[in-house]
Amino acid sequence: MRNFLAIFTVLLLSAAPLMAQENSLDVKGSSKDKLPQITKPSRDFLMVQFGYTNWVNRPDSGVYTKPFAYTFNTYLCYDFPIKKSRMSFATGIGIHTTTVYLDKQQLALSDTGLNGADATFISDTANYKRYKFNTAYIQAPFELRYFSNQYNRNKGFKAAIGLQVGTFLGAHTKGLRSVEGTNIKDKLNTKRYVSPWNFAATARVGYGNFTVFASYNITNVFKDNAGPALTPMTIGICLTGL
Repeated sequence: MRNFLAIFTVLLLSAAPLMAQENSLDVKGSSKDKLPQITKPSRDFLMVQFGYTNWVNRPDSGVYTKPFAYTFNTYLCYDFPIKKSRMSFATGIGIHTTTVYLDKQQLALSDTGLNGADATFISDTANYKRYKFNTAYIQAPFELRYFSNQYNRNKGFKAAIGLQVGTFLGAHTKGLRSVEGTNIKDKLNTKRYVSPWNFAATARVGYGNFTVFASYNITNVFKDNAGPALTPMTIGICLTGL
């Protein structure tokens, strides 16, 4: 959580010049005669997020990943303005997916084990060219939003803090290896070891339809005592509109 707070502080500091510029424009154009009529604003009905994901709190040895791991989310939201203020509350529904590539390792996931349910990272004995672990959740975002431009939310500074709540949809591993010159894909689906719920604290800051977002999971990737305590943290770009 400290990592998330640090990232959120950096986002706010980087957005300070945008806020100052917006306030300056408000003062210069504060004459009621010059203010435009308020029209039906964008409610940021659609949110599309793409970001870099890292597993924090992982052991110093035993879990090795390649630098490129990513999260892709898409949500349909509805925005509820809070009276005539620049604040609003929004919620919706969507899909949250994460893909992590292992580095010279495999993830032993099997629903037929008799000696306990453990997700174990082992050495890559099959010499995979590429090996990835993917999770998917049906997820509901809850956000408290601020927008500086009351007349056109597609312009101006924006910020939001919130919580994402997800229920497990599916998980699988997929490896690509070569056997006598022929590429073979090995895929294993499982629901046994992965956490059935996904809770994450979120923050967004930006301008217009583009924001930078960060999320820090409150839940781990695997169930308690079913694998290493790996906590996802993500930072990326969010496109909003409609």
